[in-house]
Amino acid sequence: MPAIERLTADDFDAGVKELAGLLVDAVDSGASVGFLAPFGHEEAAAWWRSQAPAVADGSLLVWVCRDGGAVTGTVSLALASKPNARHRAEIVKLMVHREARGRGLSRALLATAEQAALDAGADLLLLDTETGSTAEHVYRTGGWTRYGIVPGYAGSPDGTLQDCSFFYKRLEAKRLEAKRLEAKRLGAKRFTASG
Repeated sequence: MPAIERLTADDFDAGVKELAGLLVDAVDSGASVGFLAPFGHEEAAAWWRSQAPAVADGSLLVWVCRDGGAVTGTVSLALASKPNARHRAEIVKLMVHREARGRGLSRALLATAEQAALDAGADLLLLDTETGSTAEHVYRTGGWTRYGIVPGYAGSPDGTLQDCSFFYKRLEAKRLEAKRLEAKRLGAKRFTASG
């Protein structure tokens, strides 16, 4: 499996060119990720650069998947800033390059973001995706619950309005399992230490 790494603010600035290439590939392949065709590298780089302040202040966490040094996928986690919403976060811009699809990278990136959400104290995740898309299949089979569909919500890259599925995932079960495993590990250490 290729390496997944979180981008620091400095790494993010240096990685904008590769992230832009990934975003252009997503739009060119028909993914509904917020942009219309034609969509060029400069426009993609400008969008990623506009995210830099959120990356710098820690409200947006960005990971990339690298295979042989090249960025083949990315996912971002937007942490809620409202005082009454710190228990939730949003998955945004999960993208895998066309040439790297079908290898489980989207699931690995998603699992990384889910764990980071838990680490940040967020156990409710939200996302939206084009209804009927490959991404929707990834979420439905990954434990996410679809709670609604809005007809004609967003345009695909060719401008055709598409339905959008909205999902949530409660991570409390993952949190409890992690605590159980940690308690088991600590218990084993105590037993070993006491003889």
